[in-house]
Amino acid sequence: MMTSLPIPVFDGHNDTLLRLELDAGSDQERSFFERAVHGHIDYPRARAGNFAGGFFAMFVPSKIARMKEYVAGDPANHAPITQNFALDMTRRLMAQAYALEAERPSVMTICRTSADLRAAMETNRIAMLLHIEGAEAIDPEFTVLEDLYDKGLRSIGLVWSRANIFGEGAPMRCPSSPDTGAGLTDAGKELVRACNKLGVLVDVSHLTEKGFWDVAKVSTKPLIATHSNAHAVCPSARNLTDRQLDAIAESGGVVGLNFHVAFLREDGRFNADTPLETMVRHIDHLVDRLGPEGVAIGSDFDGCMVPKPIGDVSGLPKLFEALREAGYGEELLHKIGSRNWLSVIERSGL
Repeated sequence: MMTSLPIPVFDGHNDTLLRLELDAGSDQERSFFERAVHGHIDYPRARAGNFAGGFFAMFVPSKIARMKEYVAGDPANHAPITQNFALDMTRRLMAQAYALEAERPSVMTICRTSADLRAAMETNRIAMLLHIEGAEAIDPEFTVLEDLYDKGLRSIGLVWSRANIFGEGAPMRCPSSPDTGAGLTDAGKELVRACNKLGVLVDVSHLTEKGFWDVAKVSTKPLIATHSNAHAVCPSARNLTDRQLDAIAESGGVVGLNFHVAFLREDGRFNADTPLETMVRHIDHLVDRLGPEGVAIGSDFDGCMVPKPIGDVSGLPKLFEALREAGYGEELLHKIGSRNWLSVIERSGL
């Protein structure tokens, strides 16, 4: 009997840089290159899970707190933030990525092009594509955008689940339509155009539905949602309707499956006792609407509550085994694992 080859995973979203930054100086501080019992990603567990790299997010929380200090439901978690505050934290998070690369350049590398990503994976290095989640650090004149681009930024989520000068974010509410507020501002539309011109991916995750359609109208690139799920399976405001999925498919875009249980479960509950079958249901629906080239992984590791059967990055093979058992062939598993992200990044001009 043939043995299935491991599926390399290029992941659409993780918050590991923030986790490392917030844990610094605490009793949970540790080296990324040593196995830990907390958090979701470190180098040993990444290797165990066939994690090949991904979009390493630079997310600035409204309220700076370590995970054990975080209180769900606190309105302060979604309060607006200033550009100066966001930019300072973004630079600290980018410094975390550079520090990882400097400490072990033979196994970690910041990638700026699709060719860089492929080369990293071919040489067994973890590929980091730097991503901003929530564009508060960017000024209206886009001078910061150009500066961060020069330093390696290649992807931006225009909003997190709060408003900024570029648009509004969808709340983390279930059940709810994603049509919860206004779309992009004029500055937001200009930011999309600037990203298209410069060579920065635009992520539609976290946007209101109106904001999504504004991006679809303005952008000349494939639509991507780095970490979003199917609203038809879990009716959260953070998930994408079938009409949105059809627009992404028409653009040649990609959606990365978010592992957060509240965006997976039909009841929207924060309950880690969520079976792999629930994740498979989302992937089934996404493949049905997007086709085999439109579905990928967007875990949100180190930024969410993941299903217990996954646990952390080392559990990724369990998802792919569940997909095999559901009838997915090896070619499609490799597309979902990494090839679809690499393809859309290349087709977007990076």
